[in-house]
Amino acid sequence: MNYNRKKYLSLFLTGLIMMMAIVSQPFTAQAATLDIEAESAILVDAETGKILYAKKPDLALPPASMTKMMTEYLVHEAIDKGQISWDTTTQISDYPYSISADPAFSGVGLTQSQDYTVRELYKAMAINSDNATTIALAELIAGSEGEFVKMMNAKAKEMGLPDYKFVNSTGLANSSLGENVPEGTDPNANNLLSARSAALLAYNLITDYPAALDISKVPSAEFDGQTIRNYNWMLPHNPKEASSLQQFHYEGIDGLKTGYTDLAKYCFTGTAKRDGKRYISVVMKTESKEARFQQTAKLMDYGFQRFQKQEIFAAGYQLEGKSDIPVAKGKKDTVQIATKEAFSAPIKEGQAENYSINYHLNKDKLNKAGKLTAPVKKGEKIGTAEVVYKGEEDYGYINPDAGKQTIDLVAQSKVEKDNWFMLAIGSVGNFFGNLFSTVVDTVKGWF
Repeated sequence: MNYNRKKYLSLFLTGLIMMMAIVSQPFTAQAATLDIEAESAILVDAETGKILYAKKPDLALPPASMTKMMTEYLVHEAIDKGQISWDTTTQISDYPYSISADPAFSGVGLTQSQDYTVRELYKAMAINSDNATTIALAELIAGSEGEFVKMMNAKAKEMGLPDYKFVNSTGLANSSLGENVPEGTDPNANNLLSARSAALLAYNLITDYPAALDISKVPSAEFDGQTIRNYNWMLPHNPKEASSLQQFHYEGIDGLKTGYTDLAKYCFTGTAKRDGKRYISVVMKTESKEARFQQTAKLMDYGFQRFQKQEIFAAGYQLEGKSDIPVAKGKKDTVQIATKEAFSAPIKEGQAENYSINYHLNKDKLNKAGKLTAPVKKGEKIGTAEVVYKGEEDYGYINPDAGKQTIDLVAQSKVEKDNWFMLAIGSVGNFFGNLFSTVVDTVKGWF
């Protein structure tokens, strides 16, 4: 009886331990099985540019109306340069008017011989994803959409987008534009972006022009006597106006751009901020309007639940055994170096220990013996500390310049140059020391 009781108790305890092991690791299982139902997807920390998740991020696909993020950027840039203002007015040419009048493009309905401000056209583009107002803005800035496309591709190159091709300002298929295909582009071509490129474009847009979010977060607005609505269902829509959309609301979402064409399917570049953390996500080629928001929510949950911004290396951090640098011709023989600033990053639980630092001293500051030459100023940059990550799922950084994280290494104190007398004594000592060594070596050679 006692034997059976011990046997059952042992089995019970074993089962309990196994259950506790499973329950204690829910997020680890989630990480391993995070499956985003999209052809391509990416999640990026908006502050550092660190990529937290990626699925076929370099697959170039039609971005549909996510193209308009580049048009938005160039509008903001033109305003920033003083070329236009929000109150600049323009009228609608035949090309955007024909797009607006075509039911297949379901635009806001523009009127010719009427003045529209840049602000009005931009809102219709950013909120309602209107194609005709996008073309009108392109023509205002560049004179024609063909010239504007050249600006789009030039800016993409400047931003370092790895995979891109712009053939129009809207994201429509060129084949649907008829005789209005932008000059210099293939009549059968489509815009192309990878998820990585779309995320980098969004990163640049909200970093350089954060005011873009003030418009992208608007659920609905008035335009020319009518109400236009945002296709971003994750925004907090008015329940009385769109109660069916409340199920998609995601706390913190304030942008950025949806997209759809028959070829591109349903796309979405989203951004959300909670508790000081902002993420940018991209899903491309999902199967439905609902799916693009459901998959975005999964990505955002992964970011907000799994990652915490953490200071890994404090300012003044010193690498053990390498904190002292020898100094030549100084009143001190060495000087200590340390990191000038702290290094922080979004860290998944248990991964902080996989970060380390490598020192790279500036060779131009060292003599042939590997010493700094006095004088050395306090705070003088001596080199850089490269932060290295050797853990799971290292997706790198979205912005090319941040691919290798570095921190300045600076001198912790000043080292004055020794006076001429002591330098002279040292030189004499070195001379006779070298002479003695030479004599000894010569004598040794005799025997």
